[in-house]
Amino acid sequence: MTPVEILASLFPSGHSVSAEGDLLFGQGTLPGGAVVQVVGATARAPIGIDQAIRLSAAVLEIARSDDATPILFLVDSASQRMSRRDELLGLSEYLAHLAKSLLLAEARGHRTIGLLYGGSAAGAFIATALACGTLVALPGAHPEVMDLASMARVTKLPIEVLEAKAKTTPVFAPGLDNLVSVGGIAAVWNADESLADQLQALLARPRDGDDRAALGEKRGGRPKSARIAGDVAAAAQA
Repeated sequence: MTPVEILASLFPSGHSVSAEGDLLFGQGTLPGGAVVQVVGATARAPIGIDQAIRLSAAVLEIARSDDATPILFLVDSASQRMSRRDELLGLSEYLAHLAKSLLLAEARGHRTIGLLYGGSAAGAFIATALACGTLVALPGAHPEVMDLASMARVTKLPIEVLEAKAKTTPVFAPGLDNLVSVGGIAAVWNADESLADQLQALLARPRDGDDRAALGEKRGGRPKSARIAGDVAAAAQA
């Protein structure tokens, strides 16, 4: 689905979302009148310092309000922009700032929902889609925290070893199904049905903390993460 099609399905009553380069900003109205704030990274474009700081500013402006309107973050990006300029100016800090802006908005009562409808990878994926309180996706989305070739360079393991591990251990493998299995993606929405109805159903369910590890355990992608996290939390409180 294209951003135009997604927005039309999400907000049949209309929206004011407009493009600013490869970014999206605005708001839409759900059936029944509820308002949703929208930001987005589109067109498989990389996210550099300029995009990160602009997105952060938009999220912080929403976070300043006390109306508890949810934020929907549409995501279809490449990885972070690894240019000399962006790296020298502190790209990692800009991406961290964007992620913390989303966490602040959530803490101030604004539900943050990432909707991954295309690609995203590496730091850009972590600072946008994964930084949202809840991440959903559309069929055909292709997330990558790190592709296997890059993982091989970092770990110094032969790519054949990683490819073998990826077949049985979802945390080693890129792709939509694997991220669903480990709990990173809460649900894959049906593109043939009303996205407005699916968003309203999600918003109607209260969110009580980060349930990604529990989802990963339930789905078999991360069988031990939730237990270990619980043990660490219990030890810290003892």
